[in-house]
Order: sequence, then C-alpha cells, then structure tokens
Amino acid sequence: MQTCWIVYNGSLTHDKFIDQALLLQEAAEKQGIQATLVKNYELLMNVQQSLTTKPDFVVFLDKDILLAKYLKNEGIPVFNDPDVIEICDNKARQYMALAKAQVPMPLTIIAPKVYPEFSIQHTGYYEQVLETIGLPMIIKEAHGSFGMKVYLIETREQFFEKVEELKGIEYVFQAFVASSRGRDIRVNVVGGQVVACMHRQSQTDFRANITNGGTASQIILTERQKEVAIQAAGALNAEFAGVDLLFGENEEPLVCEVNGVAHIRNIYNVTGINVGDAMINYILSKIGAVVI
Repeated sequence: MQTCWIVYNGSLTHDKFIDQALLLQEAAEKQGIQATLVKNYELLMNVQQSLTTKPDFVVFLDKDILLAKYLKNEGIPVFNDPDVIEICDNKARQYMALAKAQVPMPLTIIAPKVYPEFSIQHTGYYEQVLETIGLPMIIKEAHGSFGMKVYLIETREQFFEKVEELKGIEYVFQAFVASSRGRDIRVNVVGGQVVACMHRQSQTDFRANITNGGTASQIILTERQKEVAIQAAGALNAEFAGVDLLFGENEEPLVCEVNGVAHIRNIYNVTGINVGDAMINYILSKIGAVVI
C-alpha cells in the first residue's frame, strides 16, 4: 500500500487548517493510500540524520518552507515543490515572475528595502510612486494570507503614514482595480487544468475574501479567465494553485495573486468539488502510480 504524509501547521489551531488536511486525507484514502496527518513540529529536522521512516510522497499544506526543503532533501516527492511554496509566499517575488511571463496583472511597483531606523521620505521616490500609480492604490505586504496585510490607500496622508510604518518590511505598491472592488474569482488549478472555481463578493470590504466577510457563489469561467489562471500557475511552476482573478476593464481578467497552499473547504462548500481528489490523482500520475 502506498503511503503519504499530509503536513500542516500544528501551531495554527483554527478548525480550517485541520479541515484542509482532512479533505486531502479523504481524497487519498479513496485511492487506497495510507494517509497520515502530520503536524509540522512532529518532524524533527535533524539535518545530520536521515528520517527512519519515509512516505511515498508528501502533500505540504503549510508555509514551513524549511521543513518542505528538508523533506525534499530526504528524497521524498513534495507537492507543491518547496520552491513553489516559497515564491508564492513572497508576493514581491511572485509578481516579478508573473510579469516576466507577461501574465496580466495590475500595475505593480516593488518597494525598495528601507531599514527601520532610516527614511527615504524626502528623496522624491514616493512622489514617483504616487505619480506612476495614482490614488487610490493598494499597498500589500509581501507575506500575508486571507486578505490580511493588504491596505487600500486613498489619501496622501494615508500613503506616507503607511510607508513609514512598513520600514523594514517587504511590500509592493499596486494599482487599485476599482472595477473589481469587493469581488474576485478563486480558480483552483491542478496540473495545468482548472478543476474548480467560485465567485467571491463582499458588500462591506474592498477585498472579497470569505475570511473578511465575503460570500461565495458558483460561476462559469470565460475561456480567457481559464487561460489566465492556467498561465499564472504555470509561470510559478505551481502544480497546485489557487489563482485569484480580478475583474479589469471590460471584465478582462487580471491576476491578483497566486496561492501555493490554497484552502479548498470553501470551494468544496460552493461547488461540491473536493479539489483534493484532483490533487491526489495528479500526484499518482506524476509518480507513476495507478489511479483508481
């Protein structure tokens, strides 16, 4: 019998994190795989000693990138690859890769590194940003999930207050897509194929994330929306991806961001599709195992 570990972060005690792992476990067991849920801290990363027990593969549902790299170094196939998780977890790096692949996305400027005890406020740099992007704009920290650490900046006062607050932190400036205010599309891509999608909308927040009070409903994607979602996942070499699409001018899709460890419970509730089934089937085809 094949075995797999489904790794998640044991320090995150909210039900949605264990729930994510359980959906993957259910999908694996349907394929006759012995799937074990493993908290990240249950694996001792002794870099000078090999693991005594190894699974056939690992589904990695966390951003503990060092652990993912450790498991990969042990010769275990890890999905997503640690390099994919790492680039998806850093939005600045992600946008550079998306832009290089000419993926349509909002105008984006990566903020320079400014040490906390210094300031570049009187150099003219921030005026260039304001002139290039204009207001309102989005300031987005490089690391953040569930729509957190994303700020809608509507005035110069808010802008200069936020850039001073973020000294020492990686972040980006991004054009605010007014036509997509409070609405977006989550597209789950597995192995270069769209397997599920949902429309998210909020009446109270510029972000559509369900965590921030948004609601979700079914949607039929246009061919262009499918094409852009698949292109975005491919640009980051993400075998599994949750691609968030904005509604640009004339409803043209723009990539908001790509999630390398996308949660799948909400999309299951909306569509009845367990994305975990497609994930497990893809892994089995990749490692040469038989799909039931």
